[in-house]
Amino acid sequence: MRIVRLDMTKLEIKQEEVPEQYRFLGGRALTSRIVADEVDPTCNPIGPYNKLVFAPGLLSGTGAPSSGRLSVGSKSPLTGGIKEANAGGISAQRLANAGVKALIIEGAPAPGKWYVLRIDQDGESLTEENELAGKGTYEVVQALRAKHGEKTAIISIGPAGEMKLTNAGVSTCDVEGNSSRYAGRGGLGAVMGAKGIKAIVIDSPSYINAPVADLERFRAAAKKFTSILTGHPVSGEGLPAFGTNVLMNVISEAGALPTRNFSRGRFEYANAVGGETLAEVAVQRGGLATHACHPGCVMRCSNSYPMPDGTVCSPIEYESAWSLGPHCEIKDLDIIAKLNYICNDVGLDTIEAGGTLGVAMEAGIIPWGDGEKAVELLEEVGKGSPMGRIIGNGSVFTGQAFGVSKVAAVKGQHMPAYDPRGAKGIGVTYATSTMGADHTAGYSITANVLKVGGFVDPLKKEGQVELSRNLQIATALVDSTGLCLFVAFALLDNPDGLPTVVEMINAQYGLALDVAGALDIGKDTLRAERDFNAKAGFTKAHDRLPEFFKYETLPPHGEVFDVPDEELDTVFNF
Repeated sequence: MRIVRLDMTKLEIKQEEVPEQYRFLGGRALTSRIVADEVDPTCNPIGPYNKLVFAPGLLSGTGAPSSGRLSVGSKSPLTGGIKEANAGGISAQRLANAGVKALIIEGAPAPGKWYVLRIDQDGESLTEENELAGKGTYEVVQALRAKHGEKTAIISIGPAGEMKLTNAGVSTCDVEGNSSRYAGRGGLGAVMGAKGIKAIVIDSPSYINAPVADLERFRAAAKKFTSILTGHPVSGEGLPAFGTNVLMNVISEAGALPTRNFSRGRFEYANAVGGETLAEVAVQRGGLATHACHPGCVMRCSNSYPMPDGTVCSPIEYESAWSLGPHCEIKDLDIIAKLNYICNDVGLDTIEAGGTLGVAMEAGIIPWGDGEKAVELLEEVGKGSPMGRIIGNGSVFTGQAFGVSKVAAVKGQHMPAYDPRGAKGIGVTYATSTMGADHTAGYSITANVLKVGGFVDPLKKEGQVELSRNLQIATALVDSTGLCLFVAFALLDNPDGLPTVVEMINAQYGLALDVAGALDIGKDTLRAERDFNAKAGFTKAHDRLPEFFKYETLPPHGEVFDVPDEELDTVFNF
């Protein structure tokens, strides 16, 4: 395995040996550690001194089930702090099988020049390809796969990344070439744009032949972990049947579905935009109710949704359906699909984009629930118009531009699809995560709503800090393995789950970790991220929700977020 370092100032590529301190790190643990070690926390995120790091997880590129996540790390243009966003698709598997432990991109090229980096098992090359400038990610992937091979993995940015908008994401593709597997959050596409990289092409002879020290032991553990995942009612039944959007009706019924810019917790048309309806319509039109975003996924929680004109949006995830739907009072799945497709093509995070559309509706720019106007407004981003640039810079920027005080964001990043007054554990995660408001950082919905891994009453403040703390530690570990976050359901309910993950890591790397030692990877990752943010100027005042959550009650439960600030300050006491 090697580290590839690309200096865009010198247009120079170097291969480096993996330092000892990085040998047994992967995914988020590795990207955050490199960013913490090499990036000045006070630097301009889109300046030449920031760095963009790509790393497959510890288990990515092997036969471990559902292990194809790719981590992307940097200083975030959106939050101003450290950031890791991860994506499915085939890039992590291809990168690991090409022998790359991490890719580090630094410096900045001359303005107006756009480059494509190619990586394979034989080495790397950089070519100037300005003809790709201004093109959407779907066209870029199609062109590059035609040139480099239909099985290559493509990482790319759309026009939003080229314009360095702070809601620009990094797109990866799946086996079929759908350019819609996003490391979306935090504006990392803007960093990629600042580096002059339009796309990265990755080729390798296999998806699942990364080096393994003890293959027989590894295969036994992987087989056991597969049965653990397929035997759980969420990862083995609910997700494979209806995908992530199976949550729409569940969260609405729980009274925690943020509707009309976090004004109430239920959406009367939730079923019209939920997973069951999506699956039915998708199949009727010749699409797929569920779909694997990368080889070896046993949960298959993605989908393929044909729109009326025949264009396919793959996938519509729960958080996307929510942000572009109930959050804006839009109840038309076809409109949601079109908005989602625009985000994928232009290169925007769907959660932030939908959150921003809701802020625009709050400001009276377009009416609530007007899907056609929402489409017109979002299309402005790709045009690079003044209004498009405002929308493309996210919810906080848009709120400031139009004088809207009610913006559901923490550390500059908009909240996902769970109201912190209806599920208070997720409020603790939103407030304290190193990443800004991010449900994946500590998904307390497991215990608050789904009763996975126990039950903590979502409407009571007691127990929420401990719940979030434990989940944030475990999630930092899972993000480092390359495993999909949704393995967490089985890990929390099956006592053999986490030990089996540790067994796979031990078999692959010839280690003797125990569960406590593995969780130390998560703790160390959080410490590095917290230290970076502190040096960037973050204080405990940044670990707070917007004030309206404390005094504005949420129907139907009439709750406010009442976890005391003093308790929020204890989340990282470990």
